[in-house]
Amino acid sequence: MELRYIRKAFTSILSALLIFTASGAAIAGSLAGSVGDKRFPPPLAMNPKDQCRIAYNAYVAAGGHSAYATTFYTRVRDLYVVCGKALNAPSQKAAEDVAMRNCQGGLKKWRLNTASGGCAIAASK
Repeated sequence: MELRYIRKAFTSILSALLIFTASGAAIAGSLAGSVGDKRFPPPLAMNPKDQCRIAYNAYVAAGGHSAYATTFYTRVRDLYVVCGKALNAPSQKAAEDVAMRNCQGGLKKWRLNTASGGCAIAASK
């Protein structure tokens, strides 16, 4: 009779542990909503329809390894900001490489020169 109560108690404790570890793994697995490793504050326009703001918001909302690259903004010399993003890449390094290529591609496409020297990774996760 005593063995039956021990078995029920052990089963309930084990099931509770399983539930808590499963929920903890689900929380730790997603990067959605996280800013990640922020290297410098990206220059974002106040306009919610700005393409770089949309790209940054998509970066923050992404659940996998992602990166956001942008040009530095110098108010005196630069009148524009170019950005690039990479979402849900296989690794953080791969996301950073793609984001940098996207940003540098924008500089080449519009034939822009920046006073700050080009693109840099603003944040990655």
